[in-house]
Amino acid sequence: MTGLTESLSRFVANPPVLADAAARIVRTGFIDTAATMLAGSNEPVVQIVRRFVAARQSSVRESRLLLGGEMTAAADAALINATAAHALDYDDVALGGHPSTVLVPAILAEGQCLDASGADALHAYLIGYEVWAELFSREPDPYHIKGWHPTAVLGTVGAAAAIAYLRRLPAEACRSALALAASMASGLVANFGTMTKPLHAGRAAACAIEAVRLAAAGLTAAPDALEHHAGYLAALSPQGRADRARPADGLGARLRILDLGLSVKKYPMCYSTHRVIDGVLDLVQANDLKPGDVKAVHASIGVTEDSMLRNHAPVTGLEAKFSLEFAVASALVARKVGLQQLTDEFVAEPRVRETMAKVRTTTVDTHCPVEPTFALTNRVALDLVDGRRLDSGEIRFARGNAHLPLKGEELKAKFLDCAAGARGIDAAALYGRLDRLAELDSLRKLT
Repeated sequence: MTGLTESLSRFVANPPVLADAAARIVRTGFIDTAATMLAGSNEPVVQIVRRFVAARQSSVRESRLLLGGEMTAAADAALINATAAHALDYDDVALGGHPSTVLVPAILAEGQCLDASGADALHAYLIGYEVWAELFSREPDPYHIKGWHPTAVLGTVGAAAAIAYLRRLPAEACRSALALAASMASGLVANFGTMTKPLHAGRAAACAIEAVRLAAAGLTAAPDALEHHAGYLAALSPQGRADRARPADGLGARLRILDLGLSVKKYPMCYSTHRVIDGVLDLVQANDLKPGDVKAVHASIGVTEDSMLRNHAPVTGLEAKFSLEFAVASALVARKVGLQQLTDEFVAEPRVRETMAKVRTTTVDTHCPVEPTFALTNRVALDLVDGRRLDSGEIRFARGNAHLPLKGEELKAKFLDCAAGARGIDAAALYGRLDRLAELDSLRKLT
């Protein structure tokens, strides 16, 4: 029986055809990631990483930074661009994490260096997504509860698969690249709500490029690094329940991206808050509620979601991204949860802090079959001072979810809003090129 590392490397070296339906989903990932990258480009974490890269004084100019005119080495561009794309926690969701925020920056950086086409970029993304999905499917226990950030630990290997495809590595070199990427993978949930979380995405994208280049140069790694009893999947699974034996020779026969898709965020918050935000906003708008009308808020979410939403009394905008209390308060006070609300000043407003104190959370131990990280449903109820109770009912999918997708004009509106503050960027023209990415003969012409 072919081992997992070997079968994945063969898949990368001989991938399936990119179906039109899959290409449309992938294109959404490129559009949304470019948007969140531009929106996050001036965040403090991005400036720190840029100074860190500049201090190396590298003379290599391979890839563009933040879709602008400045260039640097491909791995450094991936590091900065992926950090920016994840800095606001506004990027898309699937496979227990944020696939596009790692895959797109890595593919664009290496693809520009190689002068790859837009079609190559779309195909590379599909390969990275499918490898990520295969690895994710093998662990029944939630990564977040164990402390692992899937975007980092799965994204490094998934992105390495995408870059290996771009470089057209033969199967043996692909195998080494995946095994080497597995040794580079890391990222802790304990760092959620700090600058380190977006750095997870940056390091995953950069390490993917480095792993593939080292493998292409002849650096070897274990041929069974993913499935070995002391290897990648075992190390990520302290209960030892990861499936290391199941063959993966059928990978690509049915594309998982067609079943699981991508969920685009409407709010720059941890995705665990989104269904509750939808529920609160619906109740507020339907009943014209003011914060003072609400006596108490009761939210029901999943166990893993509750674990991620660790900040019950946030004091900064960064901490607030992982606070259900803040999400509810923003929806009640501002009637929106957007970039304008994710500031230290808004978090500190007395009305916001008073409203946060009204939120009570309970957990349900159910699991969504599409996205096991999340509960099957969320629910929120508002107890009003006049004695009434308003109930959202069970909320199955957040707006923007792969099963409740944004309309084309909504995706474009988010893109233009995110790009509004980006200097030197013709946002409408960039959106058009991304929307027709399959027709672009060179990624160097993207900006």
